[in-house]
Formats: sequence, structure tokens, C-alpha cells
Amino acid sequence: MSKSERGLHELYRDDPFRADALVFNRRRLLGGLGRVSLLLGAQVVFAPLFPRGLIPAAWADSDEAFVIQGKHGLTILNDRPLNAETPPHLLDEFATSKERLFVRNNGIAPDQVELAQWRLAVGGESAEKSRSFSLNDLKSLEQISLQLTLECGGNGRAEFDPPVAGNQWTLGAVGCPQWNGVRLRDVLEIVGVKPDAVYLGYYGADGHLSRDPGKSAISRGVPIRKAMEAESMLVWGMNNEPLHPMNGYPLRMVFGGWPGSVSGKWVNRIVLRNRVHDGAKMSGKSYRVPRFPVAPGVNVNDRDMAIIESMPVKSLITFPRNGLRHAFDTDLVVRGHAWAGDHAVSRLELSIDFGQSWHAAALKKPVNRLAWQHFESSLRFPQPGYYEVWARATDSRGIAQPMVLPGWNPKGYLNNACHRVAVYAV
Repeated sequence: MSKSERGLHELYRDDPFRADALVFNRRRLLGGLGRVSLLLGAQVVFAPLFPRGLIPAAWADSDEAFVIQGKHGLTILNDRPLNAETPPHLLDEFATSKERLFVRNNGIAPDQVELAQWRLAVGGESAEKSRSFSLNDLKSLEQISLQLTLECGGNGRAEFDPPVAGNQWTLGAVGCPQWNGVRLRDVLEIVGVKPDAVYLGYYGADGHLSRDPGKSAISRGVPIRKAMEAESMLVWGMNNEPLHPMNGYPLRMVFGGWPGSVSGKWVNRIVLRNRVHDGAKMSGKSYRVPRFPVAPGVNVNDRDMAIIESMPVKSLITFPRNGLRHAFDTDLVVRGHAWAGDHAVSRLELSIDFGQSWHAAALKKPVNRLAWQHFESSLRFPQPGYYEVWARATDSRGIAQPMVLPGWNPKGYLNNACHRVAVYAV
């Protein structure tokens, strides 16, 4: 007979309850040292409280790194199109550095741009007139710099069960650099916005994977109310340096707090629409979630899907790194970031007993609206063993992160479950 072996994630995906029983051997665990303690190499101090069907954080981390020119330590998810995320411990910065901002492409990145010939066209049926702008034209307007949180709508997709298609983002498709540019509304006011304007759409220089010049890789947008906000930007710089080629050089849009897909890269055309924009990846199930809760794995009709707008409340532990070994009788500093779409974060709490008790962390105010907020706290562990530090953010409306995976959806969007890292207290 041949021996059949399956990986941990496959086992949990196919039969989480059997996996839970095999890994944790709960009957023995409740009476003393369980199999999981042997596998983790330390006693799981709050073992009876560990939620069923949840993979220990010590095993849920991936650290396969590769290099994109001008980037550092990112993990590749796909090479056609190129997509890469940043391990959480490399996001331990107040403002995300250029070399550590994730890469999300839908098509083929454009070749090197000649700025002397480059133009941005702005028009559409709801514009009073059409106009073309050079980069120097844009730079002649009032310039601003803002930190704005940018997160892929599919960040966290890898945790959905049953699995869904698409890049299997874990946690690193998020960042909050300081963006340098101009207010989008200042540009729109130059061309004039008609009263019937409903939506703004963009087109970029990236090519469709088929290389068909008649197809767009992606062409999304936002309602006109979002486009006209003071924080909605056209940007040419990141942290006072030119944009990285994979992040949209020479010009992109940034709409803080909304899914990254609306923040068009390599943008060269903007249109004001008198209806919801109908560009590529604006229809079907793309960047949409069910209007009402659905059972995992069901087929949802397209008419029952709603366009994603403001992202949900979320947090990320950036220190310690997953799997840290730490002296149990000394304080451990824990820090990270929290954000909440169009809203602010009002509270950040930490737990070391699988969510049975929570302790408030010090939470800073955002440097400006739609920037992430930094948190920090000190923890001490009661005895040696295996622990998980969980982080839970609550937004200004009182809505908190779920401790486990939120409602399933066909494309695996908006996973804002609590982040957790393993710590071995020794």
C-alpha cells in the first residue's frame, strides 16, 4: 500500500475537525501534555481555550523571499502578472518605505516612460471640457503630502475556506507611505465637473495579459463623492522620491481606505461618468462582495453582489516576528498598525489566551485622515510555553475585528480577522 501524506494547510482545508483532532489530540491535551505541545516544542499554556479548526500561528507563516529591483524582502505570489507581498515584520515602520510596499499588478507593467511625451488626459461625458496635462502642469498646482493607507481588497485571501481563486495573499498586501502629489479635485475643477457626474473612472498604461491592445488590464474608479475628498490624490512621489516602477511611475491615483484596485497605477486617462464606470474589473464578481451573508462555497448571482467601498477595520502586528523565542519573566514589547477604511481606529487590544481576555494597547492618532495608526504595549507571560499574541482593533463606530475568519465570499475579499503571532516563552 502506498503512503498518502498531506500538508498541514491541505489537511485543515479538507477536514478541519479531523485535522484539529489529529494535531491537538484534545482528549490528551486537556489532561496534560498534548501532541501539539510536542510539535510546537513548548507547552501550550492556554491549550483548552484554543479555537477548534484554527492552525497554530507558528505554522501559518511563510517566509519565502525574493528580490524585485528596488524592493527588499517581498514574497512572490505570482509572476504573470507580477504580485508580491511584504512579511509583517518588514512593515515595522511608521511610514512604509518604497522598497517595502507590496506590488499588485493586473496586467503587464509598461516599459520605461519618456516624461517629455507623457500626458494625462482628463475628460468624459460629465466633464465640462477635456484637457491634457503634463507632469509639470500637475506640479504647478498646490502640492500636498499625505500618509494614506493602501490595501489590496484580497489581502488575507489565503485563509478563506473553501479556498477561492486569485493571488493567495496572506497579510502583507498593505502599506502606508507618505504620498507626494496634488489633490485630484483640483485637477477635476480645471476641466469642470457637470452636475450629473456620478463616477470617476481611470485607464492606465499597463497592458492586458493577452497583449491585445484593445483590452484593458484593469479600469476601475470611485463615486464622485470620493474623488472630490481632500485626501484623494494624484501622486508622482512616495516618501519624497519618485514612484517605484511597479507602484505606478510616473503617476498614479491614491484613494486612502478603499481597496487598492481603485487607486489606478500608470494612470494616463481619467473620465468623469454620468453612471457607474463600466471599465475592466468593474462588473461580475470583481471587487464585489455579497449584499447579504452566504454559506461558504455557494454560487452567488452577480446581481446580488455589491461594489466594495470603504475597507473594514484591521490591525497588523509588526513586532515581534512570528515564532519569537522570549524570556518568559521579562516584558515583551508588541507593536504594529491599525486602520479602518474611511474611519478612525478608537481602540486596540491584545490577548495572549486565545481571546479569552484582552488588554488595551497605547494607540496613536493618525498623522492625517486615512493614515494607519500605530500601537504599542508590553506583555509578560505567566510561565514558559507556547503563546499566541492576538491583536484586535475597534473602529470609531464601535465595530471590532472578528477573532476568526469573517463571512466567506466568492472572491476572498475583506478578510479582517485578528492578526496573531506565535511566541515561545522560555
